[in-house]
Amino acid sequence: MAQQVRVRGLTEQEGQKLQHIVRRGSTSSVRFRRAMMLLASAGGSTAPVIARLVQADEDTVRDVIHRFNEIGLSCLDPRWAGGRPRLLSGDDEEFVIQTATTRPTRVGKPFTRWSIRKLADHLRRNIVRPIRIGREALRGLLARRGITFQRTKTWKESPDPDFDAKLDRIEYAINERPERTFAFDEFGPLGIRPTADSCWAPKSHPDRLPATYRRTHGITYFHGCYSIGDDQMWGVNRRRKSIDHTWAALRTIRAARPDGAPIYVILDNLSAHTNWRMKRWAAKNKVELCFTPTYASWANPIEAHFGPLRQFTLANSHHPNHTARTWALHAYLRWRNKNARHPDLLVALRRERARIRSEKGIRWGGRPLQTAA
Repeated sequence: MAQQVRVRGLTEQEGQKLQHIVRRGSTSSVRFRRAMMLLASAGGSTAPVIARLVQADEDTVRDVIHRFNEIGLSCLDPRWAGGRPRLLSGDDEEFVIQTATTRPTRVGKPFTRWSIRKLADHLRRNIVRPIRIGREALRGLLARRGITFQRTKTWKESPDPDFDAKLDRIEYAINERPERTFAFDEFGPLGIRPTADSCWAPKSHPDRLPATYRRTHGITYFHGCYSIGDDQMWGVNRRRKSIDHTWAALRTIRAARPDGAPIYVILDNLSAHTNWRMKRWAAKNKVELCFTPTYASWANPIEAHFGPLRQFTLANSHHPNHTARTWALHAYLRWRNKNARHPDLLVALRRERARIRSEKGIRWGGRPLQTAA
């Protein structure tokens, strides 16, 4: 009697991968069916039983098992060759790609995105240029052409007519006058609640924080100042954002350079920053307010430093009140100013800058500077 065909012993990684595909499903029905065959064979099922389970031929089941024993999980993605000639020409494939990347509403369909089944049905029923293509062939064509299922992202253009001029002035202050340039912004609102994140813990035993539903402590805002040349950061927590608080921060920045020479302060277009009294005080005290363009607060250098502040003091925290949170923020600022070149801090800064650039699609400092007045 011939020996029963069965998969070799699965490794831990192979077993987890096959279980994940069978439980969660797959975008490819071929991967799903083959994973079921292998997992069932590992469980002791015979080829006839597996064939009835996946509605396939017994020889197909045996071929998949033999192939797995030879090359491992690579058999889940077969590379078929031969067979009948291709039915689609190059122009047909281009038409399929063009249709797949077109919103269905533009061709009169009442949905916002294509599924493989809907796209294949639309191509087959197209009156102008009908194309008969199966779902797996369509899936393979999209994969070969680099068309994948991706999450939609939003974007926003700045309507500021002085967009380039404001960015040029900020670049001039940062690159030509760093020792006299400061950045100011508010961070918040900050509520008293457990903030989940990640930390080192035994496997499958993560640190747990209690859930809160009644938050009676109100909110605060962190008013932060950053010195470009000194690479120093300081700030204070306030109950709200107002002109008086911004004014106090600007006076603190002015006091950091008591020689009376002009200084530059980069800040966004919050109404508390653009008030006429603020501008009049700044002109009188030789403080040039460099406002970021509309919808471009990413141009403020302090934004990248708020990332580590959030990561190392707010994430994975459970502060009982605002006083404890303020102590934690100030303790971090003291550590940060003392260890400004610490590797962990530099990694967090690079990660935050990369996040800002990826969200805005803009690499800071990429344009040549114009001659500043």
